[in-house]
Amino acid sequence: MPRTHDTTDSFDYVIVGAGAAGSILANRLTEDGRTTVCVLEAGPRDWHPFLHIPAGFIKVLFDPAFTWQFSSEPTANTSGRRIPIPQGRTLGGSTSINGLAYNRGQPSDFDEWAASGNPGWGYEDVLPYFKRTERKIGACDEAFRGRSGEQAVTDMDWVHPICEAFIAGAVGQGMPRNPDYNGTSQEGVGYYQRTIMNGWRQSTARSFLRPAKKRRNLELRTRAQATAILFEGKRATGVRYACGPSRDTPCEVRARREVIVCGGAINTPKLLQISGVGPAAHLQSIGVPVVHELPGIGENLRDHFSVRMVAKVKDCLTMNELARGARLGGQIARWMVGLPNILALSPSLVHWFWKSREGLNAPDIQGVFTPASYREGYIGVLDDYPGMTCGVWQHRPQSTGYVRARSSDPFEHPVVQPNYLEDPYDREVLLGGMRVARRLLRSSELARFFDAETMPGDGVVGDDELLDYARRFGVSSYHVMGTARMGPARDATTVVDDQLRVHGIERLRIVDASVMPNMPSANTCASTMMIAEKAADMIRGLQPLSPGGSARAAA
Repeated sequence: MPRTHDTTDSFDYVIVGAGAAGSILANRLTEDGRTTVCVLEAGPRDWHPFLHIPAGFIKVLFDPAFTWQFSSEPTANTSGRRIPIPQGRTLGGSTSINGLAYNRGQPSDFDEWAASGNPGWGYEDVLPYFKRTERKIGACDEAFRGRSGEQAVTDMDWVHPICEAFIAGAVGQGMPRNPDYNGTSQEGVGYYQRTIMNGWRQSTARSFLRPAKKRRNLELRTRAQATAILFEGKRATGVRYACGPSRDTPCEVRARREVIVCGGAINTPKLLQISGVGPAAHLQSIGVPVVHELPGIGENLRDHFSVRMVAKVKDCLTMNELARGARLGGQIARWMVGLPNILALSPSLVHWFWKSREGLNAPDIQGVFTPASYREGYIGVLDDYPGMTCGVWQHRPQSTGYVRARSSDPFEHPVVQPNYLEDPYDREVLLGGMRVARRLLRSSELARFFDAETMPGDGVVGDDELLDYARRFGVSSYHVMGTARMGPARDATTVVDDQLRVHGIERLRIVDASVMPNMPSANTCASTMMIAEKAADMIRGLQPLSPGGSARAAA
């Protein structure tokens, strides 16, 4: 049971958030048995079965009991829609609700981080931390992959004829079949690697926090939403949080060494802003006294904007049928005895990393494919006919936005504005990606299963029509990042230094996706875990892990 306190207590470190980064930090910082750590998690413990059965993600993704139900502000580029951007609000954070894909990105992503004024964050520097986190199960090149980490990563064990036909069609159109996009090269098509093992989701709560909870020097407090970082001058000293059954009891916890904020790219900037750290004019406008002006807090928000192409299937069962009636009962039975089944799948089965146009040196788009489709206008409801979906998003969007607290009220959601498709280049890349996705769905190898395109439909052909479709039906990939970006203090847009310490504030660090200087060419979860691994060594004053002669990867 979570504890509440009517007196202030203290620990060496106070961590705000028990998600991808917070869970890893809690584990690493308490390994010595002496360093005391308190973790504050706003949500409940991860008690619901749907948080652990992979297919259950769709049941909890939009459940406010376990998620922050954020959404973007409407713009013309989303046809006036608010785009849902749910984020995890339970132990494990978004690793308890996400799509389970394990995807690091291209080496050049991290080399650019280093080149932008962040020494020690190049690919050769971060690869050992990716490897330390990971326990790759199955064949791999150990120059790039870890074998002994806590985070299990597995290969696909459920092979479907439509997936095989899709992959064959992509190969026929020039894509290499790539069994390990986290190895020597990202480019190509194949099956996703997943954070699933033995039929169960492997969240960071299960992999890192659960074993650490047995240590006496770790205290975990759930339903404990941080409401302010406490300061003495410009030194962080602790955290005020809401506790009690109705969140109506103010509690405080002190940090003897550091406060470490791991709230994610939306909650982290909001918490700093309502605590008095951020753009001074904005803080004054919402009635928050300025502790320290940092104009970059909340800026540089980016996200992957995804568009899906959907087709009706003929002459084959898809997940739409397998998830209903007696067939679903059969799948449950297979799950219970450990046989491949649809309950133990990630929502996207096949990846394709490719180029939106000729002449590029590396992939600039990521695509997904699955033999399933969702009913238009209904969240999480499968179509009542056999279907398949091919989605695509741009790796490195140029459009940037912001996160801004609406008021000093810690329980009010902030303004979230990614400015999807604002940059003309993003529209150009997405159009190219949509055309690739459409060609893949219409490959000769897939033709025996392809019945008809249902979204956007054969009548949507020109650039303007395709962009209109993207604006009306595009969605977030839930990969928000960059709102407390890392870089030298001379750059007014940055928030933390290369040790993840907040500029101008003592004893305050940020460790989550908000510190990423640029968007990785991937889902953001794996990189967030790597950031936490590296931060743990920085905080403990350890020497960085040696690259160990690891092979150099291609794009």
